[in-house]
Amino acid sequence: MRGFIGGLLLAGVALAAEDAYQSAARKFALIEEDRAPAGARVWISVKELNAYAAVEAVKVVPKGLRNPRLVLGQGSAVAYASVDLLKVQELKGAPPNPLLAWFLSGERPLEIKARMQSGQGSATVYLDEMRLSSITARGVVLDFLVENFLLPFYPTAAIGRPFSLKHGVERLEITPAGVTAVIATKR
Repeated sequence: MRGFIGGLLLAGVALAAEDAYQSAARKFALIEEDRAPAGARVWISVKELNAYAAVEAVKVVPKGLRNPRLVLGQGSAVAYASVDLLKVQELKGAPPNPLLAWFLSGERPLEIKARMQSGQGSATVYLDEMRLSSITARGVVLDFLVENFLLPFYPTAAIGRPFSLKHGVERLEITPAGVTAVIATKR
């Protein structure tokens, strides 16, 4: 009996995650297909964002990344994942030198702290800190990691510089409960 109940609970959790993913995907499509009306506020909960990230991150980084999740704050986010940087690096093609391979191999907890400012149709993302296991990177070391590990997978990522928000989005409001995309009143 215990196995049956456990199975039902797992099925319920899986369905809830699928529902949250589908809900987030519909909201992103509403914005990206320019179907959100002028002046609309499209709210995406942290649960929806996490369900969406769990599915979509694997499409971009199919090996070496597991269990991505976000914890939101006021205008900020902390991203967590388990990552094997050697496997991620191998997705770029050429393997790293043996010393770097030794340093990068093995799954480790990753934590990235970021802030965002947005308004008037643009936004800027600032990476404050990255922690891999017990090693914390800031400043020049963080810049190196962004250049060598983030940008190869997201070459259009704008870190520390303004970028235009698309699809009529005026600004993004980040709170602990979720993100609101505010659509401009005039497009």
